[in-house]
Amino acid sequence: MIVRDSAAIFRSLNGILNVYKPAGISVKRTTNAIITNLCKDLNQLSVREPRQRLSFEKTAEDSFALDVVPDIADDIRVVGERHQIADFKCQPAITLGHHTSGVLLLGLNSGTRDAFKIRINRPVRVYRVSGRFGKATETHFSNSRIIARSSYGHVSHGKIMGLLSSLQASHQRKMFELAGVDIQTEAAFNLAKKGTIRPASSELPVIYGITLVDFTRPNFTLEIHALNENEDYLATLVHEIGLDLRSVAHCTGIRCIRSGYFSHEQSLLRHNWTLPDIVKNLKENSVIIHENPSIFRQESSALVDIEAQNPDNSYQGQNGININQITEKSALDPPEQIDLQTFR
Repeated sequence: MIVRDSAAIFRSLNGILNVYKPAGISVKRTTNAIITNLCKDLNQLSVREPRQRLSFEKTAEDSFALDVVPDIADDIRVVGERHQIADFKCQPAITLGHHTSGVLLLGLNSGTRDAFKIRINRPVRVYRVSGRFGKATETHFSNSRIIARSSYGHVSHGKIMGLLSSLQASHQRKMFELAGVDIQTEAAFNLAKKGTIRPASSELPVIYGITLVDFTRPNFTLEIHALNENEDYLATLVHEIGLDLRSVAHCTGIRCIRSGYFSHEQSLLRHNWTLPDIVKNLKENSVIIHENPSIFRQESSALVDIEAQNPDNSYQGQNGININQITEKSALDPPEQIDLQTFR
């Protein structure tokens, strides 16, 4: 059924929107461009007519004639277009940095509540991070001032893979240590099978997977599965990798290809930020959310449930910690200071 009533379409614009944010454009500018396009397309449809008002005119017989006429104060030429930017609510579920392109999830109108739930749930995101050996910059990005140069002829594919494997193992081991569990025990297995292990603090970046997908000296591309990350952390990670390989490196590009269950393949490109494509995208994303309720709330991976499974207190974490005595808060509390040096 073809609907041309702008008011009916406006009431249906609710949910999670998956768009592809270009690099060099802020999230605020992206949301403004989308809402502006929605207003323009809605105003081209059938909009509400001006309201009617009662008009009283005195006649020659010293009486009044009653008439119903359009209210000039409600005319489009007086109050402006029917659909305006202020009528829309749009909030990002998880924001992207200025230099980062890729999947950006936006909550539209009543979908802002769903965006808040996704942000609290903190889904794992997948990035393609590109770097270049030989130069180090002030901000670790290519558009900054060069502060150091180094040779990179000794850097090989095998050396990079070895370093990345060690880095990934360190992060995975650190997550279980924060939970007070030895990674070699059955308690670690019972904890991991409940879902992604998330730190209690949203300020602690965690890498769940990192691999080399392309290496053409001096350029390289990494695929990173991370949580609580930001573009500065990823750029610093590229810089640290260059130092560990006895060279220097800087980040040339960051692209988010997946955020939870939402992939870049379903993202709306810039020329598709139109009303028909947005309505279609909202419908597709509602199906994904319905089929995957863990998008809003994942089953808790806290150790409190292990107590019921192991009443004999047989599991002991590292340093002799009794798992059954660990509460949900204390099990997931991060240490006071953790930075990149901790995982080297």
